[in-house]
Amino acid sequence: MKLSQIKANPNNPRLIKDERFAKLCKSIQDAPKFMALRPIIIDGEGMILGGNMRYKALLHLGYKEVPDAWVKRADDLTEEERRRFIISDNVGFGEWEWETVANEWDVEELADWGLDVPGFDVDMDKMGDEFELPDGDKAPFQQMTFTLADEQAEIIKQAIEAIRKTEEFKYCETMGNENGNGNALYLIVMQWAEQKK
Repeated sequence: MKLSQIKANPNNPRLIKDERFAKLCKSIQDAPKFMALRPIIIDGEGMILGGNMRYKALLHLGYKEVPDAWVKRADDLTEEERRRFIISDNVGFGEWEWETVANEWDVEELADWGLDVPGFDVDMDKMGDEFELPDGDKAPFQQMTFTLADEQAEIIKQAIEAIRKTEEFKYCETMGNENGNGNALYLIVMQWAEQKK
């Protein structure tokens, strides 16, 4: 389908700018087949009901034509349904389960894919020498991120998996932490510390 046959929605309620737009463009470049899985939705007149930002990114990337599978027509919607879809398509139901995200995915990949990961965008070089944490009560938990070589990461994953199967893990002190991988890593470090004594 020629992109010239598609019209941006002049009343689109969503915006995308700068870094997020660049991430969207990169996402389309890196995985164009995903466009067929989440196509641009147009009405019978060719106006976009869902996917204005993807359309804008395709134009920016120089596309003049896209596979038909990247665009889906929704001709049978009433005016009320069209208006509702425009909003519904952009509503973010639910929340991210950050523990699962932290345990199952690489935070740099997620950021590269466009997910805003809390705390990931902090540039420590810009903090300067004067950076200090505020005084007062601190949250009782901390999220830590490490960069490892593939081999190191695999060994650590295996160690965490192995210790989680032990009786010792079932009864280890969690200090209120519900993150199983965090507790497993803590137990491994405590065992190492005991051996060093």
